[in-house]
Order: sequence, then C-alpha cells, then structure tokens
Amino acid sequence: MDGNGRWATAHDVSVAEGHRAGSRALRPVVEAAIDLGIESLAVYAFSTENWSRSAGEVTALMEIFGETIERELPDLVAQGVRARFLGRDDRAPDWLREKMDALEQATLSNSRLALWIAFDYGGRAELVDAARRLVETGTTPEDVNEAALAACLYEPEMPDPDLVIRTSGEQRVSNFLLWQSAYAEYVFTETLWPDFGPEELRAAIEEYARRRRRFGGR
Repeated sequence: MDGNGRWATAHDVSVAEGHRAGSRALRPVVEAAIDLGIESLAVYAFSTENWSRSAGEVTALMEIFGETIERELPDLVAQGVRARFLGRDDRAPDWLREKMDALEQATLSNSRLALWIAFDYGGRAELVDAARRLVETGTTPEDVNEAALAACLYEPEMPDPDLVIRTSGEQRVSNFLLWQSAYAEYVFTETLWPDFGPEELRAAIEEYARRRRRFGGR
C-alpha cells in the first residue's frame, strides 16, 4: 500500500494526513474483495525497514494504526472478516499490541474473508526466523525441504498469493512475501494507495484473469 507520502505532497497536507488517507482507503478495498468472492487478502501495512523513518512519522503511524483498529473493528466483525497480523509483534508499543490482540480475538470466529495485515514484516526476516526455528527444533539437514521451511513461516496457514498488486508506480517487490510470492502474478499501477479503490481492484483482477499461469511449465 504505497504512495501515502506522495499523495500528501500532491494535496499539500502533512505526511501523517497522507497515512490517514491511506488507512481510510483500506475499508472500501476489503468490502470490494468480499463482493468479488476473494477469500484471502494480505496488505503490507508496516515493514521492518519502516522503523528507520523519522521518530515523528513512526509515532504518527502507530497512532493511525490504533485509530484504524478502533474505527474499523465493529464493521469488520459485522462483515465476517477475520483479521490476523503477520510479522514481529515485539517492537510495537504495548497499547497498540493490546489493540491488535483485541482485533484478532474479536474476529476469531469469522470466515467470510481472511485479512492478513503485515505489520513489522520483512520477507528476509521471515526466512531468517524460519531457518532459526528449523535449527531450534533440531531438524536434520536431510529433513530440510520446502514443506519443513514453510511450516516455520510466521503464518503457515496463510495461502500463497495468486496476485500481488503494487501501487504508486514503483516496480519492485520491497521485501514482501518473498517465499509465498514465488509464482504470484504481479500488477503494477500508477495509482497512489489513498486513491486506490474498488474499481482499481477489479481492474487488477481482470488483468490477472487474462493471464496464463504456467508455474515454470509450458
């Protein structure tokens, strides 16, 4: 979900307001995903690298995450969305971790749409942590395979994505779901995330539907 800062510059508002605009863009996309029959949606909210931003911006982002949970929680529950966080959970403020836990618990029994929120997430960090878990469990070299490593990822239950959508005109993967996206299709759009909505989601899915997935074959 990229482009909040550039959106803020274009609209002559603060970066924090750009992030707030980005947070408001999520709900219509989630609702459109439900309407389209999508069962699993993963969004990249905050990366391991985002901690390097200014202290003021990071603090604002933490506050906006908390505001978003409070604003969206009742409707997410009512619409049958199950929200789950993907990534590290030890560096966020205690008060935010409490809100994140409350969101997961409140939506635990929902099954209409699985919403995976990547927070303090990095694909490389996930693979390093998975390798560490293999070592800690005493897995022998002979038993190391794709299935064993996949079982040690942050959320083994999360399905591999069929489609990855990158907003804001950037054409790079930015450390997102490196293992899971090995055979995903990519759609890059110039639209900044705060302006990304249901029509853009539908257009991306229509583009995906026109492609032939080979998974390395012919």
